[in-house]
Amino acid sequence: MLIGRELFIRNSGEAIMALEMRERCERCAWPLAPDDDTAYICSFECTFCATCANALNGICPNCGGELVRRPRRPRKPGGVPSKPGA
Repeated sequence: MLIGRELFIRNSGEAIMALEMRERCERCAWPLAPDDDTAYICSFECTFCATCANALNGICPNCGGELVRRPRRPRKPGGVPSKPGA
């Protein structure tokens, strides 16, 4: 069972799991869109805006892991973020 995640199947039949792409910074609640290039995550997908990631010196306060720039999800024509395999 997957909680808070989406599972996609590629054409090859390989299952892939998408990032959760949380919509708000966990520290200040700043909105973060799926195509936002200022979101930072740790390996557990704790999510922070660039301002908070900088204030935290790039270290996740929840797990102590490194905060790295979150990959952006490309937008489909019409402004809706696309899903893998769609």
